[in-house]
This record gives sequence, C-alpha cells and structure tokens, in this order.
Amino acid sequence: MGLSKTIWSNPTEYIRTVKPENPVIFFSPAVLQAAARRFIDGFPGMVTYAVKTNPSEVVIENLAAAGVRGFDVASPNEMRLVRRLAPDAAMHYNNPVRSRAEIAVAVELGVKSYSVDSATELEKLIELVPAENCEISVRFKLPVAGAAYNFGAKFGATVELSAQLLKRVAEAGFIPSLTFHPGTQCTDPHAWESYIRAGAEIAQLAGVTVARLNVGGGFPNHRLQAVVPQIEDTFALIDRVATEAFGDQRPLLVCEPGRGLCGDAFTHIAKVKAVRDGQHVFLNDGVYGALAELPLVGIIDRIEVVDSEGRKRNGALESRIVFGPTCDSVDRIPGELMLDEGVSEGDFLVIHGMGAYSIATNTRFNGFGELTIATVLSLKV
Repeated sequence: MGLSKTIWSNPTEYIRTVKPENPVIFFSPAVLQAAARRFIDGFPGMVTYAVKTNPSEVVIENLAAAGVRGFDVASPNEMRLVRRLAPDAAMHYNNPVRSRAEIAVAVELGVKSYSVDSATELEKLIELVPAENCEISVRFKLPVAGAAYNFGAKFGATVELSAQLLKRVAEAGFIPSLTFHPGTQCTDPHAWESYIRAGAEIAQLAGVTVARLNVGGGFPNHRLQAVVPQIEDTFALIDRVATEAFGDQRPLLVCEPGRGLCGDAFTHIAKVKAVRDGQHVFLNDGVYGALAELPLVGIIDRIEVVDSEGRKRNGALESRIVFGPTCDSVDRIPGELMLDEGVSEGDFLVIHGMGAYSIATNTRFNGFGELTIATVLSLKV
C-alpha cells in the first residue's frame, strides 16, 4: 500500500494527471481534523478513537494534532502504533478477551483502562493487572435497535451478569466503570438511550458508583445521500439521558467513535475494467479489497462517475450490477448501483465516505489489492 508524497488539489486532478490503473483512496487531513473538533467540542466527555477503523499513521497523527487524547486499542500492534505516534495519549484496551501475553504487553505499555464481559476474563485481569489507578469497564449488551448490524453478537454481558462483574471489579480495588456498543452506523440518536438507562440499572443492582460510562462507537458517517447523520442531536441526547438516569451519581462520559471520525475524510476511486454486454460493470476493486465492508453494513450511494480526464458524467442514472476484479463470484457489490447511463470502460467510480474499514480490511486476494493513499486539499470532484 503506497502513500503518495504529493498533495493534490482534488481527486479530479489526480485522475487527470496520473491516470491510475489501481484503486486509489484520497485523504483530506482538513476533513479529518474538522470531524475531530466536532466531537471534541460537542461530545459531553472524553473522545477516544477506535484505531481498528483506520489504523493509517496519517489518521493517528492528524487526530492527535486535532486534540484527540485517547485511543481505543484492541491488540499489541495497535498499542505500539499509538505509543509511537501519540506517546502521551491514553489507551483503552476494550477488546474483552485477551491472552496473558497480550495483557502483559498492555501493562508494560502503561494501559490503565480495560473492558471485560465475563467472570473468567475478569479474574485474569485481576491476577495480571496492577489495580492502582486502573479502570475495568464491564461491557454489557441489549437487543439491537437502530444499527446497521448486530455489533454485540460476540461481546457483552447481560444486565444481571454485568451487575455481578461490576461488584467484583469494585471489591478487587479497580476503578469500576461500564461500557457498551450500540451497534455500527447508528443514524438514530435514540439507539443510545436504552443502553444508558440500563447502565444506571446495572450500577444500582451492583450497589456500585460508576466512575465512567463509555457510550461506545456507533456514531455514523455520511453513507447515503438521503440520510445525513445528526451527530449533535446524539450528543445532546446522551448528555440529557445520562443526567436523567444517574442523577447526582452521573459518571464521566467517554465515547470511542471510529467511522464517525474518519469515515468522511476519505474518498475512494475504482476504475471500470469492463462493461460486459452493456450491463455488468467490472471494477479494479471489490469486496476483497477496499470495498470489503459494503456487504456487511450496506451500500454507499454517494457515488459519482468521471471519465479518464476527470470530467463528471451527468447523464441519467441506470441500475447496474457491479462486480470486483477477482474470479470469485462472491466479489459483488451488494444490490445494484445507480450509475450514469454512459458509464464506460476506463471511467472511474468516485465513492465518498470510504474512510472506515477500507484500508484496514484491504487484502491481496487473487493478486489484486494494490492501493495508493493520496492526500488532497478537497474531496470534491
């Protein structure tokens, strides 16, 4: 994966000048830093970044420069990345299941916040992690509502078990906290309400005053033209409901956005390899590459078609089936895309809002997957 050293005006200039044969993803530092400031200024608590979403060094560096002081890490590699690029930042190790070797690395690197959702993993942390000034957050889950897919299928304890775990955390001398994840791409602010109220119930059942409540990720980026995320409305709801639910024992709040921070700072282009019999569009990238999450989270319709000179096609839209470049039939963009009727071999699909889980999940399956990151002043074409 190459990083272009030149700063381009916009994707159009790059297409016209370079005429790339492989996929390119364009990065706007200005958009990323603006998103960071939006969270820092608007969220009523600490903002941390979920590194897994896009672990590019330029992302970590720009978020740190914008004022993000915490990072949600899930592995020793992510911890070392953050320590190298943002050495003074807090790290929250919120992958609830860890090996003893992974915990040892976290302790060595000064991690002071962990999450847990089971008794066995909690006892492991109690055994291996010094309790002084160290937080353990119990992760709980509820039935999914308002999310693109069930992010809690793998992790999270029931309300009853969470109360038992929280009580044990406090008894062991750790700072007792709670955390949850409402699900990915939550465009409805009310997705957070039931979780916050459940957190207050857990604290009451345990008889424990919670130090912090991590309201997770789930903050959306702009994927559909007709659905513009109302981030400030979500901040306001979280602030209001936390006070209503916890009263004078309201905990400090933490959030860990991933796509909500980086999603709109990247735009992706894929070249049209062929239009088969005027119907099926084949691209040089697909679900084994930077488009990997589309079958999971749903399509992005913020798509434009430009020719090899970067000129936007403005014809009527037609429904097209779109395939990636590999020989696997699974390599198909879900559903059908509304593309310009004149889309032709050699054109480029410009897909906006592609900063989340694109670079991170890009593979080299079938010999494809070469991806360049180019920095631009503007993402507009």
